[in-house]
Amino acid sequence: MTTQDSLDGIIKSAEHRMTSAVEILGRDLQAIRTGRASPHLLERIQVDYYGAPTPINGVANVSAPDPRMVVVQPWDRTMLGPIEKAIQKSDLGINPTNDGQVIRLVLPQLTEERRKELVKQVHHRAEEARVAVRNCRRDALDHLRKAEKDGGMSQEDERRAQDRLQKLTDTFVKRVDEVSRNKETEVLEV
Repeated sequence: MTTQDSLDGIIKSAEHRMTSAVEILGRDLQAIRTGRASPHLLERIQVDYYGAPTPINGVANVSAPDPRMVVVQPWDRTMLGPIEKAIQKSDLGINPTNDGQVIRLVLPQLTEERRKELVKQVHHRAEEARVAVRNCRRDALDHLRKAEKDGGMSQEDERRAQDRLQKLTDTFVKRVDEVSRNKETEVLEV
């Protein structure tokens, strides 16, 4: 394998890991409640389905028929109780109503104080994603230094690769900031 292939492999690996960090941030932020109802609110909640923890959307249809309500319609009516309990135990802060057919979650209007708390959560998760991106850069730099130390590449090649890696890191940090900013705008929208 040539030096260039080795460098490209290290940078491609870092890019893949950075992409994953941004995608994970996006999924995490979908679960943060905004003023609008979304089936994504229930994605992380697990329900006990005959002894196996299963996501709610794995045992029921989850829909948002209007901007303030999420409806959960289980495929098996015996799951109404366990789904209701799982939602009550979650950190959503929404009390489900069960009519024997479906479970309805009515989202209250968010207060200004609650919106600020949610924005803080968004910022915290965005910072975690930035740290993950920087950790990917650090790991790639360690690989580059090791390759240079082992004589696999020149110092000039290592320097060029470090520059490419820094530009890549800057790009992904900007993506994290953009995803965070979009979610913050969504949370603060009344």
